[in-house]
Amino acid sequence: MGWLQKHRGYFLLSLAWLACSGLGAVIIRWPRPEPIAIVEPTPPPVPTVSVASLQVHVTGAVLRPGVYSLSPDSRLVHAVEAAGGMAPDADEERINLADRLVDGQQVYVPRRGTPIPPSPTPAARRSGVAPGDSGAVSGAVAGIVNINTASAAELESLPGIGPALAQRIIEHRQANGPFADPSEIVAVRGIGEATYAKIADRIVVR
Repeated sequence: MGWLQKHRGYFLLSLAWLACSGLGAVIIRWPRPEPIAIVEPTPPPVPTVSVASLQVHVTGAVLRPGVYSLSPDSRLVHAVEAAGGMAPDADEERINLADRLVDGQQVYVPRRGTPIPPSPTPAARRSGVAPGDSGAVSGAVAGIVNINTASAAELESLPGIGPALAQRIIEHRQANGPFADPSEIVAVRGIGEATYAKIADRIVVR
């Protein structure tokens, strides 16, 4: 008993060390959950849209005639700008700069005091062509007039159509809606078969 009292401190210290060692072994061997890995989602690839350009031939009273590539939503004014703008003698009253362009189209800017030559593309004489078809021509482009959208000045560029008839054409389509076929223009008062024969190859509807 005397020996236990004498070495009591060492004995308790040994017990504490053994307890700590055992606890440490248990902690070391205790199963641990796998760490959670946070994976950022991979963003989906952004599709690229390939938009074909329009090829148009700009000629007539412009500074740089030639073939130009333009965006699909371009209008006639953009083609003229690509060609360097109008020449000093251009007759801009005879063209509709707001008209839409189509692939393969020829844009002819007339000069003051000169007639517009006939279209070099016979397919442009067809009626009811769909937008985007290379045969579609509107306004006074390439000598072809879209009688559903043409201004009075554009209509007057047609043979036998003066200011009075041009105004009647505009009033007729405002009152009755757009023409379904170029031949329907004979319904306008003052335009008969003889006049229609002169302009048949120069007018389209869209």
